[in-house]
Amino acid sequence: MSKSVTERLLVALSGGVDSSVSAALLKDQGHEVEGVYVRTWEHEEDLLGDCPGAKDLADAEAVAEALDIPFRVVNFIDFYQREVVLPMVNGYEDGITPNPDVLCNRSMKFGALLEYARENGFDGLATGHYCIRKKTVGEKPELWEGCDKNKDQSYFLARITPDQLSGARFPLGEIEKPRGREIARELNLPVADKKDSQGICFLGKVKVPEFLSNFIDDKPGDIVTTKGVAVGRHQGLHRYTLGQRRGIGVPSNTDHENFVVTGKEESSNRLIVAFESPDEPTLWGRRYEIENLSFLLDQPLSGEVELLGKTRYRDPSVDLSFRSLDPGRAEVIFREPQRALAPGQVLALYYGERLLGGGTYALSSCGRADLPLLPCISA
Repeated sequence: MSKSVTERLLVALSGGVDSSVSAALLKDQGHEVEGVYVRTWEHEEDLLGDCPGAKDLADAEAVAEALDIPFRVVNFIDFYQREVVLPMVNGYEDGITPNPDVLCNRSMKFGALLEYARENGFDGLATGHYCIRKKTVGEKPELWEGCDKNKDQSYFLARITPDQLSGARFPLGEIEKPRGREIARELNLPVADKKDSQGICFLGKVKVPEFLSNFIDDKPGDIVTTKGVAVGRHQGLHRYTLGQRRGIGVPSNTDHENFVVTGKEESSNRLIVAFESPDEPTLWGRRYEIENLSFLLDQPLSGEVELLGKTRYRDPSVDLSFRSLDPGRAEVIFREPQRALAPGQVLALYYGERLLGGGTYALSSCGRADLPLLPCISA
């Protein structure tokens, strides 16, 4: 962005390196920058076992002081519980695997927080995402993969809206992650050597099953093979996801065969497993139904079109055929079989490196290679 075009921007400071460098870059470009920290938990130590939010808040405030920018804290505790936590918990209870980061970006960061920024006179909201917002004079913005392909985070923005993109700013999109660290050290930012956080959006390193145990009671049941042979007991279906290899609790019978989760039977409370194999039909599929579609386009995609898709974060883009169905729904057929795509997970759709939008794998459509749509989770 040219230095001659200045904006008043609110930067979501998480207490980490990426958002801190984002604020520094924007200030260096001549923008009027303020930092904001979003509170999402009131008694987080009760759920997380420690208090990462207190440390993150202190770090965010220290960064703002080091950059000499105004700093504020906003309370989104109730909103976060209602719009991010409850949909996530309800999804796992219903047998799907929602992505809390995608929910968080659409509902909170570029939903409620962007609205807060606009209401307070800011031109946009900046975050530390590694992706590129492209915009030329008179044209609507587009969202592209970041230059650092190992760090690209456009996948997590697959379900934001065009209006949300218009107010979003991503200062890190055209730099490599190691360069971000270098900038933080050059500026003596207090978080320059802080480790990157990994885990649930705004929660850090807590494991999903551990987090869900605060909301969903365990309901033990049988673990059975695809042939119906009982091989163990599970703690509760919400603790497992399709394709899971570790933590199932079922020993392998040889050094070369490992069990993997391939399905759930809600009616009988049974977890279905099979041995990992490229020939296992319950593990691999090509044809899926997608729902909850959202596009960064003037009009939703219609008809049939060849696109690229990212089936999960960090997975490479793969070829697929897209065919629109009812509004918000489509059928996709991957050129090559894909492994263990779970209902509720996000498929991001691309044309080259440009993100077009995305949706979630429907509960009724975990596909098998070269077969019609078949359920992989039965109610």
